[in-house]
Amino acid sequence: MTQDNHECRKRFCVNCNQNREVGHLCYTRLLKNVLPAGDEVQYVFYDFGSTQNARYSDRTTLNVPNLVCLQQFCSRCEDVEDVE
Repeated sequence: MTQDNHECRKRFCVNCNQNREVGHLCYTRLLKNVLPAGDEVQYVFYDFGSTQNARYSDRTTLNVPNLVCLQQFCSRCEDVEDVE
């Protein structure tokens, strides 16, 4: 952060590239709109199941993953119906 874009009581978030209040809960970066190089593309699908029992602050709870599911395949296999 430079002095030109300084804002008091705020921190620069490297995920969303903006000055945010302390405690800002930003966990993901924006995707770049660029196609991968080469002919083969890897697809990854995922889902997280989580509980929200743990307190993060007075107004927010913490998501704690308790189930993670993942499936992946490449562009050469995407038309195969039953891939083992």
